[in-house]
Formats: sequence, structure tokens, C-alpha cells
Amino acid sequence: MGHFPVRAISAAALAAALSFPAAAATSTWQIDPNHSAAQFAVRHMAISTVRGAFSKLSGSVQLDDKDITKSSVEVTIDAASVDTRVPDRDKDLRSERFFDVEKYPTLTFKSTKIEQTEPGKLKVTGDLTIHGVTKQAVLEVEGLTAPVKDPWGNQRTAANATTKINRQDFGVKWNAKMDSGGWVVGDDVAITIDVELVQKGAAKSGN
Repeated sequence: MGHFPVRAISAAALAAALSFPAAAATSTWQIDPNHSAAQFAVRHMAISTVRGAFSKLSGSVQLDDKDITKSSVEVTIDAASVDTRVPDRDKDLRSERFFDVEKYPTLTFKSTKIEQTEPGKLKVTGDLTIHGVTKQAVLEVEGLTAPVKDPWGNQRTAANATTKINRQDFGVKWNAKMDSGGWVVGDDVAITIDVELVQKGAAKSGN
């Protein structure tokens, strides 16, 4: 039986190695609820804009460090945490006329596709569920920012996402007609989500 030259064996090993791509490096980042919020804006009586926020949200980003388009995002918002700075209005928004938080306690978003439109900007398509109704939504995302290390040794990054929806599409239908012929509450809702993310396994979330 003949001998294979060492260089031939090395070349074969190299070719075999190149035929199997290295496993993609992924990292998990959790939303820091103390430094994140989801804001919304809706027209009131067609003359002004009412703004509010959901103060309690959670979720994570599975970040593919080699190809960001292979990453994924999940966000859960506590519907009862709605805050427009007017207690009576917030109570109404929690009622069955709007979010019906006892029946539908959360709003969720789960990504199905991520595209990089330009450096630092992403288009994230996913399933948005509000009031028990799921529709496709597209988030325009800026970030993620370059990670930084906080004073407690945690890695942090942040991103901003915006989208617009029609509340009627999600079954949030209550309204009242004004004498002028317009409606009290607008249908189009602008949503802005600001998140700060902490890499999973970090010791502390900070203040």
C-alpha cells in the first residue's frame, strides 16, 4: 500500500474544512425594562395629538453577529401599563372599549424577516398582536448601537423602532361622532419603541 505525501493529506484536510462553514456566532440580548418604553400618538378630535406610553415591556433579540438579517426579535408589552398622564383616560383605555386588558393582557411583536436597508438601519417585518388580533407590521429600526460596557460590567446596546398602524385593523374600534362630522379618536396610530438591551448572563441590570 503506497504512501500519501503529507502535503496531500494537509490539502485534503483543508478542503474538507472549507466545505463545512463555521457555525454562526449568536448572542442573546434582553430588553432592560427600566430603560425602555413604547410610545404612541393618535389624533384627538382631528385638531390635536394625544401621546402616551406603555411603561412595562420585555423581550429579547437573538443577534447573529455575522449576518444581522438572520437575527430575530420578540417583544411583549403589558397592556395595563398604558399611561397618558390622565388617570380617567388610562382607565378607559384599559376597558373593553379599547385594549380590554383583562381579556388581552399583552401586546406582542415577533419578527419574521429582517433586512438591512443601509448601515445602521433595518427593516424588521413581523407579527404584531393587539387586542387578540395578529397582523403583519413593519418596523423601521435605527441601531443597534455599538455595545458599551456599563459600570457593573454588563454589555449594553440600544435601538429605536417606529411604525404606523390603523387601530381598526386590530379590533380597537370604539369612537364617537362629533357634531362637526369628524371623529373623537383618530384611527392611525404612530408607534415608537425605544429599547436598551443587556447581553444575557450579565450580572446586574443597573439603575
